Amino acid sequence: MTVRSLPAVGVLLVAVALAAGCGSRDADQPNAAPSGPSVSAPAATGSPNASITLATPATAGGVASPPASPSPPSPPAPPSAEAQGPTQRRPASPPPVVLPQRPAGAPGAKQVVDAFKAAGLKVPHPKDRSVDCGPDGLGLGCSELIATDAVTVYVFPDEISAGDIAETWSGQSYRRGAVVLNYLEAKTPAAERARYERVLNALR
Repeated sequence: MTVRSLPAVGVLLVAVALAAGCGSRDADQPNAAPSGPSVSAPAATGSPNASITLATPATAGGVASPPASPSPPSPPAPPSAEAQGPTQRRPASPPPVVLPQRPAGAPGAKQVVDAFKAAGLKVPHPKDRSVDCGPDGLGLGCSELIATDAVTVYVFPDEISAGDIAETWSGQSYRRGAVVLNYLEAKTPAAERARYERVLNALR
């Protein structure tokens, strides 16, 4: 039994020796380089123009967005109406001319013209021009003024003012109290003027 097991032991020893020899050969060989693509680092150049480009963040479309420009400053707000103070409004129309009143007891200019008409005298195209008595007109200071194509009737606030005007128009006027008849712009013949004067004298 002992003699039959010797060849089997010898075979086992030979296998162990072979395995040990293969292991020693594998240990002597350098490790194989790993498979896959190799990455080579860029070679450094000595050129002074070489620069390093920094990566910029990309937008959603893959294009780098330019830096945002600062927004211009907003203009200052205009001052409010309260800060400027109240504005003064100009009157829409000039104030009416205030004329002096005729003296008590003196007939009005319209009353004189109506008396001429009632007496059959001509007083064509009567026009109330009392506004001309004020400073913006003739500046005569009269109270009432009605002009016709035959005679112009003035009524003054007092007899003194009426007398001064009558003297200025000497030869072309007639005065009774504060009323003055003017013929400068009239077409009344001199022979008919006495009729107007008589009607004026008859007025109370």
